Amino acid sequence: MPRRTATMLASTLIFIALLCAGVFFPVPYSEMSPGPTVNTLGAAGGEPVLKISGRKTYPTSGNLNMTTVRVTGADYRMNLVEAVYGWLAHDNVVVPHDTLYPNGKTEEQSTQENAEEFSQSQESAKVAALRQLKIPVQSRVVVASVVKDTPAENKLHAGDVIRAVDGTAVKAPEDVAKLVVKHKPGENVVFTVVPADDAAAAEKAGKEPKGTEKVTITTVKAGGGKSRAIVGIQAGTDHTFPFGIDINLADVGGPSAGLMFALGIVDKLTPDRMTGGKFVAGTGTIDENGKVGPIGGIRMKLVGARNAGAEYFLTPKDNCAAAASDVPDGLKLVKVDTIGDAATSLAKIRSGDLSGLPACSAS
Repeated sequence: MPRRTATMLASTLIFIALLCAGVFFPVPYSEMSPGPTVNTLGAAGGEPVLKISGRKTYPTSGNLNMTTVRVTGADYRMNLVEAVYGWLAHDNVVVPHDTLYPNGKTEEQSTQENAEEFSQSQESAKVAALRQLKIPVQSRVVVASVVKDTPAENKLHAGDVIRAVDGTAVKAPEDVAKLVVKHKPGENVVFTVVPADDAAAAEKAGKEPKGTEKVTITTVKAGGGKSRAIVGIQAGTDHTFPFGIDINLADVGGPSAGLMFALGIVDKLTPDRMTGGKFVAGTGTIDENGKVGPIGGIRMKLVGARNAGAEYFLTPKDNCAAAASDVPDGLKLVKVDTIGDAATSLAKIRSGDLSGLPACSAS
């Protein structure tokens, strides 16, 4: 065989071997890409995303779209060719697998965690929206969860309303821990609670739960070599709303839709059409006081929003620099730090006067 032919054949075989290795050799990476967007003023799956009952609502127009990111599953093993393609693709991002699934987290665990965060974001969005409208919301401290095999198991239950600890009224979740750790391990602590079933019935009736019982629990020593006393609960906050607010959206997780849910609720409860018919998308966590927080996957969300037709994108202040470094053509970033900021910016967008509209910069 002529040397040139042999060299070409060897090169071809090496190329095929490398290609096969690239296809079959897994690499420890995952991929993020733009996900679907949903108009919080519209419908999903044939049902309104936001449904308000027991209170007058007003017509809306335009779009207030929440945005999402698709990620590869925890069990998916990306090969080298896919990773290289993802690195070269403009709209996708390849990240280390542990970034999305740290410490060996399974897909089921991640889904459950995202579902819990999504549920909490809905609650926070409702509170933030009503507070923005100066509508009173009743809040109370509750047992958010009970740790298995701890003294509180079968004595306290998720949803129990905590009125007092050792006779001292509690006004915030952190008050519970402060009162428990005053004890030494082995001492008794007395909780004054409204049982979860009674609290749920009162909430369904739109009333503040009443009627309490005392529960005595013996503290134990915290794990990890710590000497502080614990009973094995996580305290949280629950609310009674003056009217019904339901958020209906399946197959979505995480906390990043909070801002857009809150704005959608405000829009439905006020006569002014917040967008003036414009297509606005956005993202951001929100707390009960209306503070907007940063999210992950901002670049993919910008692409998803623009692909859906958005003209403006409400961007959390702490995501602004990353967002401004690569903005899709035709999309204007609007910096927001609170729900009040967002409402003010939407009024400017609605009026068509964009002077003074807070913008994001890459610096």
